[in-house]
Amino acid sequence: MWSDAHAGEAGSSIIEFIFLGVLLLVPVTYLIISASQLQAASFAAVGAADHAARTFAAADREDEGAARARNAVDIAVGNLDVDENSATMEYHCSSACLEPGSTVSVTVVIRVPLPFLPAGVDLDFGQASSSSTVRVDRFG
Repeated sequence: MWSDAHAGEAGSSIIEFIFLGVLLLVPVTYLIISASQLQAASFAAVGAADHAARTFAAADREDEGAARARNAVDIAVGNLDVDENSATMEYHCSSACLEPGSTVSVTVVIRVPLPFLPAGVDLDFGQASSSSTVRVDRFG
């Protein structure tokens, strides 16, 4: 069946297949996990910006609106299992804040760290951001 020249190589293809399979599978799996976290962060940023702008526009005072918007961001980010500390929120009002007919813009930026890194290593895979603008109702 096998010639004497190939007798020393019997069974080595399975070892090579397993070694190369593991060598290629680990980085691909890590990339898939990182990309899924970035996708979750982008979904969270879109939802958080939209809800934060709407809750801000429905408030009576600017400080109350900012607190409601931050709470909406925390809830939206938490729903998709993204770290709340990695999300930053900024708002901007056109003219006077919460005046009827003015607009409120909220921008949410979520940084996505690389997964499975030890504590103290702070490397990011990327960031996801979104902004939303809502007009304050004229007649409440």
